[in-house]
Amino acid sequence: MASVFSMIIAGDLPGRFVYADDVCVAFLSINPLSLGHTLVVPRVEVDHWLDLDDDTIAHLHVVGSRVGRAIQQAFSPVRVGTAIAGFEVPHTHLHVFAADSMQTFDWSAADPDPDARVLDGAAEAIRAALHDHGYGDHVPA
Repeated sequence: MASVFSMIIAGDLPGRFVYADDVCVAFLSINPLSLGHTLVVPRVEVDHWLDLDDDTIAHLHVVGSRVGRAIQQAFSPVRVGTAIAGFEVPHTHLHVFAADSMQTFDWSAADPDPDARVLDGAAEAIRAALHDHGYGDHVPA
């Protein structure tokens, strides 16, 4: 059975995409740790990140840094954090999120029911920043 992320990538479930290329996509988390919390997900469905080939894992981190710079521009946090937890969905994904302190890294504080308008606005802000940084070719319409 396909993972929920594979279903989002295929368009079978909705997602707020901010970036897409042949190797991976990036879309907003539905349980964000902070405003603009984005997941960078390879198109290939691999459960554990250690099982990805070197090129794919490197590419995820390159895209993660692009998204991170966009989050920095859009929301001006103290830092931009990343994490690969791997327990929520059996499909590798890199979390990229605005972080003002270590408390931001507490998954138990994730918003279980974020406002759709806030998520839409955050996605637009990240897309605009990605355009500003020269990655417009990878920003979905």
